[in-house]
Amino acid sequence: MSASINPAPVKPPVQLHTLVPVNSKRFAGKTVGMVTFSGYPDDPRPRRAVDALRSEGAKVELICLAEDGAPKRESLESLEIFRVPIKRRRKGKFEYAYQYSAFISISAAIFAWRSLARRYDLIYVHNMPDILVLSAMFPKVLGTRVVLDLHDPMPELMVTIFGLNSASRSVRIIRKLETWSIARADSILTVNLAMKNLISSRSCPPEKVGVVMNSPDTRIFPLCSPEPGSGLARTRGKKFVIMYHGSIVERNGLDVAVEAVARIRKSIPDAELRVFGPSTSFLERVMQDVRSRNLGGFVRYLGPRSLEGLVPEIQSCDIGVIPNHRNTFTDINTPTRIFEYLAIGKPVIAPSTQGILDYFDQQSLLFFEPGNADDLARQIEHAYMHPAEALEFAERGQQVYMAHQWERERETLLGRLDDTVHSRIL
Repeated sequence: MSASINPAPVKPPVQLHTLVPVNSKRFAGKTVGMVTFSGYPDDPRPRRAVDALRSEGAKVELICLAEDGAPKRESLESLEIFRVPIKRRRKGKFEYAYQYSAFISISAAIFAWRSLARRYDLIYVHNMPDILVLSAMFPKVLGTRVVLDLHDPMPELMVTIFGLNSASRSVRIIRKLETWSIARADSILTVNLAMKNLISSRSCPPEKVGVVMNSPDTRIFPLCSPEPGSGLARTRGKKFVIMYHGSIVERNGLDVAVEAVARIRKSIPDAELRVFGPSTSFLERVMQDVRSRNLGGFVRYLGPRSLEGLVPEIQSCDIGVIPNHRNTFTDINTPTRIFEYLAIGKPVIAPSTQGILDYFDQQSLLFFEPGNADDLARQIEHAYMHPAEALEFAERGQQVYMAHQWERERETLLGRLDDTVHSRIL
């Protein structure tokens, strides 16, 4: 590969946080089963939920994917982890169906086997897929309450990934599975208002759906005030660092960011787009385009980072970009990356989509038309030319973030789970 692609660093072992005792211990003596088709502790939302439950006295038994050479079974303080040896691959519909079916079968068997010795008080299911709620059916027959956490809307995501027609047979089946899964859960959680409205419009009453936003854990992402000297103040020879991190898939628009950088290389000759995330086939296509256009001096792929490893990278950047394309999925998404940048005091350029506009106004983020590289380039140039104004955007955006800090969202989560366990949910 060319010099523009740096070797991905070896990720250091993640140090799980020591739990801080709290007074209420509302889940003391309770056992919670949790299942997620992702790795642990790399997936932030299940990780925050596990930490919140353990800090309140619960014993958590987690079923997840075995990734990055992690042990198949691990026992920690009040946490038992069962890792299923299935490799997650982003391929065709049949590959997804096979992976999901195998994982559901194994998860259901583990929950059933464990339930024979002791009843779970709660089973906490993270989608995707929605039908993963099947794994909780044996405990549910025994009286266990079930909560389904809908991170993503599967019908919209499948339309986006595979280019399906929303009226196609495949999408209709996915919608029916979503409705069936929601009906089998005692309570539903989701990530933002747009998702709640969507789910309520087609699958269940709004009272059954609670919103817990994907706010970053403040123990990892400390709140830092925007400072003029920390990023946007220009010094001779210093790079103007634009940062992209997260899943490198087409809908998230890394190609849009690269095109925007290509258009500002004369007006901002010291611009540098730094890209962080696991390598994908889409990344390879984008970086091939970077090489063919001689943009290697402006675009650097620096590999994946743990959550802890992202913090110094964000501290070193000048501005974060969320360069999404417009589609049915990104229209309702509120990317966690926005909060991660704002927590550390960095201004953010984001698409003007409903899932973001529900929370942020035109004075708290720099907005661009989704998928429009010219508009994204214009906003990058504006932030570069007006650093004081960009920092004001960061300050106002941070106020929005502070209204949804994890400490507040954590209380919403725990209250909702407590209500579910005690049958106070519709």
